[in-house]
Amino acid sequence: MLWEPDAEAVAGSAIVEFADLVRQLNPDSPGVPTDASDYDRLWQWSTENLGAFWQAVWDYFDIASDTDPGPALAEDRMPGASWFPGARINYVDQVFRHAEQQDAAGRPAIVDLAEGREPRAVPWGELRSRTAALAHTLRGAGVGPGDRVVGYLPNIAETVIAFLATASIGAVWGACGQDYSAPAAVDRLGQLEPSVLIAADGYDYGGKPRDQRAAVDELRAGLPGLALTVLVARSGRGEDDAVGSLAAGGDRVLGWSAATAGEHPLVTERVAFDHPLWVVFSSGTTGLPKGIVHGHGGVLLEHLKAGVLHSGLGPGETFFWFTSPSWMMWNFQVAGLLAGATIVTYDGSPAHPGPDGLWRMAAESAVTILGTSPGYVLACMKAGAHPAGDHDLTALRMVGVTGATLPATSAEWLRDEVGERVQINSISGGTDVVTAFVGAAPNVPVWAGELSCRLLGVALAAFDPAGEPVVGEVGELVVTRPMPSMPVRFWNDPDGARYRDAYFDTYPGVWRHGDWVTVTARGSVEIHGRSDSTLNRNGIRMGSADIYQAVESIPEVAEAMVLGVEQPGGGYWMPLFVVLREGADLDDALADRIKAAVRDQASPRHVPDEVIAAPAIPHTRTGKKLEVPIKRLLLGADPATTVDRTAVDDPGLIDWYAAHKRGV
Repeated sequence: MLWEPDAEAVAGSAIVEFADLVRQLNPDSPGVPTDASDYDRLWQWSTENLGAFWQAVWDYFDIASDTDPGPALAEDRMPGASWFPGARINYVDQVFRHAEQQDAAGRPAIVDLAEGREPRAVPWGELRSRTAALAHTLRGAGVGPGDRVVGYLPNIAETVIAFLATASIGAVWGACGQDYSAPAAVDRLGQLEPSVLIAADGYDYGGKPRDQRAAVDELRAGLPGLALTVLVARSGRGEDDAVGSLAAGGDRVLGWSAATAGEHPLVTERVAFDHPLWVVFSSGTTGLPKGIVHGHGGVLLEHLKAGVLHSGLGPGETFFWFTSPSWMMWNFQVAGLLAGATIVTYDGSPAHPGPDGLWRMAAESAVTILGTSPGYVLACMKAGAHPAGDHDLTALRMVGVTGATLPATSAEWLRDEVGERVQINSISGGTDVVTAFVGAAPNVPVWAGELSCRLLGVALAAFDPAGEPVVGEVGELVVTRPMPSMPVRFWNDPDGARYRDAYFDTYPGVWRHGDWVTVTARGSVEIHGRSDSTLNRNGIRMGSADIYQAVESIPEVAEAMVLGVEQPGGGYWMPLFVVLREGADLDDALADRIKAAVRDQASPRHVPDEVIAAPAIPHTRTGKKLEVPIKRLLLGADPATTVDRTAVDDPGLIDWYAAHKRGV
């Protein structure tokens, strides 16, 4: 056990206050928790009484609707659940209900950080006025409910304002970061046929400015329906020069200051609960990225539940998750505004100017919740970083980690180097539901190598091959009851066939997520990796995460990727690709140490057949290892049709791995 709840803190937490409300609203409901601090009983009740649970969430957060919202769960089925069918709401209304109070307290809405720039605080009043002004500009360009506005932007305050302005008028937001090339951005944003593009002329990463003017022009050319482009000048040249340097096109071009000028009232468009709020995109490594549509109401309720009840977000908190507009964690971080918290945006590398860059920024901005990835934690470990020793992290109370499995050794390092009082919130969920299925709660302990609990309202189970729930055994991660933030639909999927095939083809009426997990007897969850990349040697299924934990703890190994490749005649080849740290060589002694670590920390079955030194491990743009596409290459698939290179962080690696199919 790495962390235990503090009884006094639990007593004053939002989740306990919420549990008291649940009991008041449902005094005669079977299984309703009598002890507000009993998380397990509250979770059980929340999944067995979905309508009552989500009604309590609606009531606890006092969601404003122009009309009678109707029953919380009008149709209980998957897919096709119907939530609050009479509601007329807008996500943005919830954001600005905190503005006056937070301005009076001197708390900014956004702290905007970037490499080589001074921190910029955006007060709540300024956030509101710039959102209103941009909404006025969008309306003037003919944008209305259901129309699409897209962003090609780094993680900066302007991106948040652009999203809020879009949502306020009932238009639909879509975005990707500028690390995507123009063709990759067109693959995503072009599907939406947007009428407005909001872009930056550049971004910074690792101490280097990146000029994106040519990419912006290429993107504009790939979006023929544009009526307006709004350009944010980030490159150091003046806004007029930046705007004037863009190529002439069929769309009007405005600078950001012109598009957000003037004083206008913020008038929000009240929309149906499931009216599209945004479209987020799958990684798209093996085909055109899926556009996943989420509704105003589902996101609003889910993010308030996850942010406030599970993480304790609220006024006085500062929330910083290192992310990009390409990744759903950007959407999740913006939700801090729903709770009245200050959020931190950052344009740059987490390891700039040194490996502890993220910890330094957290200290300087008095961050209370910091979010990062297992890869960054491992890099800090190997660099010998001492976050709490070198930086003032007294404000920090929670470290969130997602994007991959957090090994027990990394969790223990966080406890030792950040502090025992800081809760480790390892979460797992996905773009599909734009939230977490499993994570932490203020009244649940944290165990090394485990995710503390299933989130309230998430009926998560592990299914065996027969479709039966198992505890203490490995199974498929499934969700057996609907969640409000499940997709409204996929973009360009008129009959819903692609949506049904994505999640419901294995267990009809049950969401299969594609992760391989164990639900423990105490209700925590262990993540073993993607089930479609599960290793299966001699009929024994194994998770890649168990191997990575062993191998990546070796000082000479920077990163690893293991694959299970079926061979003709029933053979099975399990290579382990390792990226070595500078100065290390893969000799027989190191290979033997790697295999011994796997044997000792996992099992003899997990030992790879071969250890191969690789120049790098290919990832999606959001940092996930490309296990499945690379396995297909090793089986002899054509690289041209197997992997979309624009969706890979280092496209040149594809040919290197394709040349390593067995026998080459």
